[in-house]
Amino acid sequence: MAQEENLAAVVSNAAQDIGSFIRSQREAAQVSVRQLAEKAGVSNPYLSQIERGLRKPSADVLNQIAKALRVSAEVLYIQAGILEPSETSEVRDAIVTDTAINERQKQVLLDIYTSFCQQNEAALDAAGALDTVSNPDEESTTEAKRPLAITNSVLIDPTHVN
Repeated sequence: MAQEENLAAVVSNAAQDIGSFIRSQREAAQVSVRQLAEKAGVSNPYLSQIERGLRKPSADVLNQIAKALRVSAEVLYIQAGILEPSETSEVRDAIVTDTAINERQKQVLLDIYTSFCQQNEAALDAAGALDTVSNPDEESTTEAKRPLAITNSVLIDPTHVN
């Protein structure tokens, strides 16, 4: 029984947290509850209940509210406990908070940025593996830790450029 009460308390706290976060975002955008409800396609009483922590919205409703508030749905998902926060990144934060671009453009930029980061990480991992294979008995040197340039998917070691 105590376990069920603890679970109910956690859900209640999460609902209050996301509700107060949505309220603060709405107030910062200078939008009334009625206006936000209309833009998000939810009823005014339902949005009011979310803001007061009486209801915990679904991911779909959070997505609609995020669009109406012009904030990233990811931010609301994290706030609601649906997603775990990812590593902090100034680039990601700048993209997510930029009001000059829409949600789709933000997502495209984030996808491209993530893709570049993954490519660079894979290139560094491959370079480290090559260094270990070619010099298994030697410790890695500073020279081996230099970033590699990627040109047309070919790794180029800057120390061996003619």
